[in-house]
Amino acid sequence: MIPAFFAAPFGAFSTGLFSDAWFALLFGWLTGSFLNVCIYRWPRDLSVVRPRSHCPGCEAMIAWYDNVPLLSFAILGGRCRHCHERISARYPVVEALTGALFFLIVYRYNLSPLAIKMCVFSAMLVVLFFTDLEERILPDEITLWGTVIGLVFATFAPTEDVTSHLLLWFAGLGAKGWITNLAAAALAAFLPAGMLWFAGWMYQKIRHREGLGFGDVKMVALLGCFLGLEAGLFTLVVGSFFGAILGLAYIKLAHKDAATYELPFGTFLAAAGLIVVAFSPKLLGW
Repeated sequence: MIPAFFAAPFGAFSTGLFSDAWFALLFGWLTGSFLNVCIYRWPRDLSVVRPRSHCPGCEAMIAWYDNVPLLSFAILGGRCRHCHERISARYPVVEALTGALFFLIVYRYNLSPLAIKMCVFSAMLVVLFFTDLEERILPDEITLWGTVIGLVFATFAPTEDVTSHLLLWFAGLGAKGWITNLAAAALAAFLPAGMLWFAGWMYQKIRHREGLGFGDVKMVALLGCFLGLEAGLFTLVVGSFFGAILGLAYIKLAHKDAATYELPFGTFLAAAGLIVVAFSPKLLGW
């Protein structure tokens, strides 16, 4: 007997090859290809529209048949067709990861406004995971504009964030509606972000050096805006735990200087957020 968790994909397949979940998988692969462009170009202040995709080594333009998600990387053996320079394994990893996330989200929530919201959010987290890991940068194109997009989503695809709505009820905003949903998302975004900023400010005053980048603060606002106050804070705790355990383990094993090494905190936050989105049995109403 196949466990229910592993039987889920087979159940989706039985509804037809072109079911919503399988269509989401294909769309996720295509989206992942675009996310790779964003991951490479945004930290370098380059346009993600022009010029066309090209090899970073020889700068030869990449033909459409060499830009098919996953398949082209396998056919080319992970190397550029022209200069034979090795292509980063990050490219197929991002494509496969985005496709898997879109599949899981649509399979769980069907093709609904909530599913679209979570797909957009997971794509943002994939970008933040790799830009912070590779370049120690959390692009404003994601953190700032992503928060704005999250506030828009909150008006018609809100999370059932009990704590935020309870705080708003005490403030006299207890009526249900898109304005209350928007206020709840804004509270979930800026309350934990403000707390984190204050903690970083206090650390800098005491230790006389920066311990937390402002990009991390903006990312926490993004998490709260999409997930709600309760799930957002849970993600912050899980991400901090990952950062403390895995980050310090890496510093020790790699013989880095703990006082100067810049830990990619955004990468750990993104990983925690993706875990919550993909595997939470009940994302709404913790």
